[in-house]
Amino acid sequence: MQPVDFTVTKGFSDHERAQIAALYWEAFTQKLHHVLGPEDKALQFIAAHLHPDFALIARDTEGQILGVAGFKTQQGALIGGSLRDIAETYGWLSACWRAPLLALVERDLAEGVLLMDGICVSAQARGMGLGTALLDAIKQEAATQGLNAVRLDVINTNPRARALYQREGFREIGQENLGPFKYVFGFDSSTQMLCPIAPVP
Repeated sequence: MQPVDFTVTKGFSDHERAQIAALYWEAFTQKLHHVLGPEDKALQFIAAHLHPDFALIARDTEGQILGVAGFKTQQGALIGGSLRDIAETYGWLSACWRAPLLALVERDLAEGVLLMDGICVSAQARGMGLGTALLDAIKQEAATQGLNAVRLDVINTNPRARALYQREGFREIGQENLGPFKYVFGFDSSTQMLCPIAPVP
């Protein structure tokens, strides 16, 4: 596979929303298709509620988006959306069961910790170091904000991602089991991992 030159920067423009939504949906369809599907509705909802202040984007030299890493702090997250927002896309009746299910996979914030809120790399750019570069950018963002750690959750059906996180300094701090909701989200459990961040000198 031919290596690709790329840069990672914060934020995106409105015309890139659809592309980022498609990339995110491709990465997380297995987990979210029962809750946010069908695909056209999911893409509409995600694109409408992406927040550029909480996105780190990998682009090639022509500006094509190759990967996205989202994060969450006390100020917001990559993907927002209230109950009303869900209802605007899916209708109120549908929103009443979708919103509680989405809440099951929400992660609580902790003081001084940046929460990674999804990382995805396009199929044609995998194996080129983008995942590592995006993780490095997430760590740098945490350091810039004066935070002391990055936390993420990795599902039990994604051992490749867990191995990457371990190589990048993340260590297990806990586990969460979904119980019967595993049939909704397509995985049994998730592992919480934490990486300490050195302060910016």
